[in-house]
Amino acid sequence: MAPAASRLRAESEFGSFPRRALAQYLLLLKLYPVFTKAVSSGILSALGNLLAQMIEKKQKKDSQSLDVRGLLRYLVYGFFVTGPLSHYFYLFMEYWIPPEVPLAIVKRLLLDRLLFAPAFLLLFFLVINLLEGKDASAFAAKMRSGFWPALQMNWRMWTPLQFININYVPLQFRVLFANIAALFWYAYLASLGK
Repeated sequence: MAPAASRLRAESEFGSFPRRALAQYLLLLKLYPVFTKAVSSGILSALGNLLAQMIEKKQKKDSQSLDVRGLLRYLVYGFFVTGPLSHYFYLFMEYWIPPEVPLAIVKRLLLDRLLFAPAFLLLFFLVINLLEGKDASAFAAKMRSGFWPALQMNWRMWTPLQFININYVPLQFRVLFANIAALFWYAYLASLGK
């Protein structure tokens, strides 16, 4: 095969990779929705922690090695908590406040921001505290020092994103949409742990 033809074939195969990956993801979403969302949540949560570690290293000009346990904690949290819980929360919201209900856009946003966000953040602090092997007094101290600032930041960052997500993103993609945005959110939360 001529080098130009070989290069052209390789480029077309590379160009089809995103389409194949999307098709595979859609198939997995259809066959195993909770598991697929759990895996993507775990991976993206760990990547958020990795991002936080890289930012911290760069700011401190630190050559300290990667905190693999931190990555694993976020992977576990994303897989066992974020993915499944978000999946069922969005299903519940769709059932409880269908799009055709008057003021559904506002009601959905209020449900998410005023009930789900604080509860989910509290759960985050609790689970991460447990995965770090810390006791109840450490959890209480973290809640006193970090919960309110984190919730305020959550409301600032997530309110416009969740408005879009819960009202315009198709149901099967809401967890993925939130996971991608959460890359930066988990980087912020990980920075609170230092």
